[in-house]
Amino acid sequence: MSSPIWTRVALSSEFRRLEGACWRLVEAQHRVSTLKLTDTLAEQSLLEDLIEATKPGLQEDARDLHYLLATPFRYGAVYPSGSRFRRAGRTPGVFYAAEDPVTSIAEIAFYRLLFFAESPSTPWPENAAEFTAFSAEVSTGRLLDLTHEPFLQDGALWEDLTDYSACQALADAARAVETEVIRYRSVRDPGQGANLALLKRSAFASPTPVDRQTWRIRLSAFGVQALCEFPDRRLEFPRDAFAADPRIAGLDWDRRGS
Repeated sequence: MSSPIWTRVALSSEFRRLEGACWRLVEAQHRVSTLKLTDTLAEQSLLEDLIEATKPGLQEDARDLHYLLATPFRYGAVYPSGSRFRRAGRTPGVFYAAEDPVTSIAEIAFYRLLFFAESPSTPWPENAAEFTAFSAEVSTGRLLDLTHEPFLQDGALWEDLTDYSACQALADAARAVETEVIRYRSVRDPGQGANLALLKRSAFASPTPVDRQTWRIRLSAFGVQALCEFPDRRLEFPRDAFAADPRIAGLDWDRRGS
């Protein structure tokens, strides 16, 4: 299936406006892990400053961002493998998020399962993992929405489960016309919620996260369960939730701990 060719003029004529929040998940150990290595908060702060100094530098226009928003926009880091809208190598960063935290949970659940699919001898974790879901405000007039025409006619390309070449080519063309955000349908969320790929820091309406939730995600032979206390939400992804992806279809679910 060949990728459609979009000219700069054609892409520029399809810009839409977007105002609202997007959600992203990170493991909740992002602060606690350094606390385990230090005796005081002052020592922890010093250690985190030292760690930060070893990381690749941020893009000039991303230096005012909170670290949870800024992480994808670092210079110099080699992206180990391609993702849907980012090529492997020293390529511009992409902030991936979702319009609803439920879609973010589905994405995390899929990629957690993918890790175990690629590590057949690894037992399921004994305990649920804790994640922080955080939201960021987005405001842009330079959005390309792949869930609407004329992009929708090529939906099979944008929503391929394993081949990201068409999306990466579109992202290259989109950057050439200063696109800030690409909106697309999640292929991991059974509810088909929408994801956002922020190509530029300028798409953020605020430099800091707006809201946070704590989620606990458990993987087992029965699937994936996710719980949030505030607000009270419970999600479950049975064993067949992601079976359309050939990598998950072959997953050995009946593994045991050591």
